[in-house]
Amino acid sequence: MASFQIAFAQRLDGVVVLQTFVESGIQVMDSVTVFGAPSGMSGTATVISTEPYEFLGVNDEGELQFDYSEIRQFQFLYLDAGDTYEREAVTGATVEFTPSVSWIASADVVAWLGIESATANDTAFIATCVSAANFWCWNKRREGGYTDSQVTVPNNSVKLGTVMYAATLYRERGTSGDSYGSYDGFSNQPQPVTLARIMQLLGCGRAQVA
Repeated sequence: MASFQIAFAQRLDGVVVLQTFVESGIQVMDSVTVFGAPSGMSGTATVISTEPYEFLGVNDEGELQFDYSEIRQFQFLYLDAGDTYEREAVTGATVEFTPSVSWIASADVVAWLGIESATANDTAFIATCVSAANFWCWNKRREGGYTDSQVTVPNNSVKLGTVMYAATLYRERGTSGDSYGSYDGFSNQPQPVTLARIMQLLGCGRAQVA
């Protein structure tokens, strides 16, 4: 969990605008928890925008309006009904951000492996692999410029890539990684699943186009 100090706060047309001192990595659809903010702005909310410009309000169509000539770095916006609060510097307010991704479940990995877990220890390790794969795949998509929900997987291609990555982690159990366990100490068998295939399914590492 990362915690960042809030520098400025504002509420206008039912939208809260908070600005941190440094880059936080918060993106649209992220869940954040705010502490110590003025005018009842504290609580858990879902980010709706991270536009780095002065917020002007909401138009009749419900669209967020910005003054693109005024830069406001490191800010994020979320919905919060309340009285208008002019932009002011604040002290003692913080925001915490902890991604909690739940794209796939253990049952998805068990189905892909084609075997049931033999022991409670196996079941627990599959759950660990699922948790790691959910976050890793979501973060890779995030690094690739995608804005994804932490709860709903974007599409079946991404879901399969996440399942395959979790299954790969499970099959590497007892090794140093990047390989599968074998009774042959000199074995150099190829992996049936490659990271390149997983990244392809996630839609990452694509060639840049104009």
